[in-house]
Amino acid sequence: MRVSNYIKLEFPSKSVNEGYARSAVAAFAAQLDPTMEELGDIRTAVSEAVTNAIVHAYPDSIGTIWLKARIVDDDLLEITVRDKGRGIPDVDQAMQPLFTTGGEERSGMGFTIMESFTDRLKVRSSPGKGTAVTMTRRIRARKSGR
Repeated sequence: MRVSNYIKLEFPSKSVNEGYARSAVAAFAAQLDPTMEELGDIRTAVSEAVTNAIVHAYPDSIGTIWLKARIVDDDLLEITVRDKGRGIPDVDQAMQPLFTTGGEERSGMGFTIMESFTDRLKVRSSPGKGTAVTMTRRIRARKSGR
């Protein structure tokens, strides 16, 4: 694996920062010349990952979220959203559609959405120590070239 470019962001777990994170990753991904659909998918996946960190990692306080995006092997976008919040006791259960710990107003579809808009989703978590969500999406060269 050869990393050709990367960005790192750090921000408080405030809902106003979700849009910034989504836009920053989309702007970074633009160098791969994605289609509008691919860009929309990336924005949605990042939005879900950051929102999960805001809502679930730090439900009663403001913590820190770290976001890293990198380009690997010239066509693979890898995005990691990490927190040091309360963690997930059972990752397999949390990844089931409609499961939520966020109350009635949450849909429980965050991980399902992330999974459907990326090629690969990996979730690592330790209760009391935080969670890291890594998503990858291959952006293939278009037939007309770049």
